[in-house]
Amino acid sequence: MGKTVRAYAITADAVARERERVGGDVEKMDVANVIALDKLELRDVGPNDVHMRVLAVSGEHNVDHAALADTVNIAEARGGRIYPGNSAVGEVVEVGADVTRFKAGDVVITHCNGDPDQFGYPLRIWAYDKPESVGWYGEEAVVGDWQLLPAPLDSGLTLWEIAALPLRAPTAYHMWRRALGIFRVKVSAEQLPTLNVLGFGGGVSELFLMLAKAEGHNAFFCSGSPDRRDALEKLGITGIDQKAFNRFASREDVGAFRKHVREITNAGDMHIVCDMLRGPVFDAGLAVAAREGVNISSGWQLSQVVTYNTTIQSVKQVTIDHTHYETIEGCAEATALYGKVFKPTIHKEIYAFEDLPRAFEEMHQNTQTGIPIVRVAADLPASVKDLT
Repeated sequence: MGKTVRAYAITADAVARERERVGGDVEKMDVANVIALDKLELRDVGPNDVHMRVLAVSGEHNVDHAALADTVNIAEARGGRIYPGNSAVGEVVEVGADVTRFKAGDVVITHCNGDPDQFGYPLRIWAYDKPESVGWYGEEAVVGDWQLLPAPLDSGLTLWEIAALPLRAPTAYHMWRRALGIFRVKVSAEQLPTLNVLGFGGGVSELFLMLAKAEGHNAFFCSGSPDRRDALEKLGITGIDQKAFNRFASREDVGAFRKHVREITNAGDMHIVCDMLRGPVFDAGLAVAAREGVNISSGWQLSQVVTYNTTIQSVKQVTIDHTHYETIEGCAEATALYGKVFKPTIHKEIYAFEDLPRAFEEMHQNTQTGIPIVRVAADLPASVKDLT
């Protein structure tokens, strides 16, 4: 019989109750009313498993989607209950008989590639739509050793900064390499060595722009958060206040944004745009795309459906590209960039484990100053105490 621990769950019943409370208006739902502390019985440690104590986790937007059921009711699809959590830092407690990569006391990070296809890219995401998967918003977890990587404790990042990256860094790493590769099919480095690269708003975009800047390109961060713009400007990334354009609520606002981008790029526009391919920023991102540009996105925040004028984008030779998540090998390569390239912006408050639902509601309300981090373990191992 496995050990029972506290872990957060999202149930179809909780989603239904909250929807009923707000009369079916998803915009009025309170995520904190849906994510609730529950009990989880851990499975026995198998020969290829690792039992870990969770130290810290970060807030991820797919958990927001699971709580709102705004794109798909994933809790219902998974049988009525899911235990979410796509990224974590943990301490190894016990390893299975056949595990050689880790030992008790090691500090590890997770990845969420839940069902690799023949080329290593995920068909499903662990702790979301992968059947039988259990996430890491709990005190402890048992996972296959293939789901873990050694935590880069010598990267120069704090424990909280390390906790911000296991999902976001591989996503940004794959998106950047893919977007740059697509653009270079059309325009060589000899023809145009330095590109203008734009990212909208969130943690993945920040990391995407850090990669672009590290490779010598001009990087621009469009966000409504002055704290996040200030953090990136310290790295040489130009900030654009999204609120100055009313978050692109009208065609006039998009037009004003286009004019501004033309000015700050000397009429070059944006060669690569990191977008979410939906909502108000989609029209803005397409409006400022340069000829032969690439507009790239990961996930499906706000909607699963997007429309655009194909004639205009064809004439401009613009490529619109959708991605999902990295290969396991790519996750390891992204982890090697912690602290060297990736220096995430962390929300000012480190949330307590009991405050995880509030952390998600504040993320949903977009009031945080950076990536939200939740401290799960009250006591930390000696190997990371100097990193807090």
